[in-house]
Amino acid sequence: MSIQVEEISKTFAGVTVLDRVSLDFPTGQLVALLGPSGCGKTTLLRVIAGLETADAGRVILEGEDASRTHVRERQVGFVFQHYALFRHMTVFENVAFGLRVQPRKQRPKEPEIRRRVTRLLELVQMQWLADRFPQQLSGGQRQRIALARALAVEPRVLLLDEPFGALDAQVRKELRRWLRALHDDLHVTSIFVTHDQEEALEVADRVVLMNRGRVEQIGTPDEVYERPASPFVYSFLGAANVFRGRVEGANVRVGEATLNHDGSDADHGADVVAFVRPHELDIVTDLSAPNGVDALVRRILAFGGSARVELDGIEEVKAGAEPTHYEVVLPRERAGTLTQGQQVRLVPTPLRVFRQEAA
Repeated sequence: MSIQVEEISKTFAGVTVLDRVSLDFPTGQLVALLGPSGCGKTTLLRVIAGLETADAGRVILEGEDASRTHVRERQVGFVFQHYALFRHMTVFENVAFGLRVQPRKQRPKEPEIRRRVTRLLELVQMQWLADRFPQQLSGGQRQRIALARALAVEPRVLLLDEPFGALDAQVRKELRRWLRALHDDLHVTSIFVTHDQEEALEVADRVVLMNRGRVEQIGTPDEVYERPASPFVYSFLGAANVFRGRVEGANVRVGEATLNHDGSDADHGADVVAFVRPHELDIVTDLSAPNGVDALVRRILAFGGSARVELDGIEEVKAGAEPTHYEVVLPRERAGTLTQGQQVRLVPTPLRVFRQEAA
């Protein structure tokens, strides 16, 4: 089922949480709503589900305005962060609950309920725990049961609100791979909320970046990471080094240093904020190199075949001011030639620049 939201606005106690948000969720896609806490992503999910009513705008499900349709009639499955399983019910009865409480005319017969629940438990690989109670399960197992319960009523839309937020890192990684595989099998239109960028980029077909109640960018994981549309998206998605300066032709003047830029949004004389990823920034020990920012090596952290080098801007250090911090990822062998406290020069690939006012 396709979903559209048109000009959705919502305020709480005078604070705007959603500001005229319009989005299109195509049938069968898995879409991530990504952004920092308080950006409005969970409120938008609840408006789509019918658990919140928007102050303005429309929710359209499969071409029909569902803005005033009761949550029970939207055929939406909702998975919460903290599972919301019934502690006094077995795993089997938790999954069967949504079927058993349906109106009598819609409720399947008992053999059909048992068949559906058994099939779902097999799908989420939990059939061997059918007679256990929630408190006897791990966090990852509980979340799989919560997902099976949401799927039991055969929803046309699956909504997940930070479904892995309460789990440890390793379990999260395993479950998001599992969720992606499950979606590829079922093709239910799905929207999941997360503030974990790695989770969104790994699982989703498309990512919606939200900030302060508005949509900053929409695209595939590759598009939003490789071609960020704003300073917020660049800084939120992955680590980024930030340089502030002024455009001088093909360069950005940062203090006494000059750095090449990519030409985007870069009129001569414009004040800009420039970004570069840690793996796009090189460290050279030749201080006579024509371009680059001087820095001091503060710490070297080596993991596996790569190393993260943390540095401080030398101009601020000499002036006794709070230094700008930089981060560079290098092959471990190259990082091994550096020493703590060493003065070096940072040379980026062409910087991605944005006008100062955009930041």
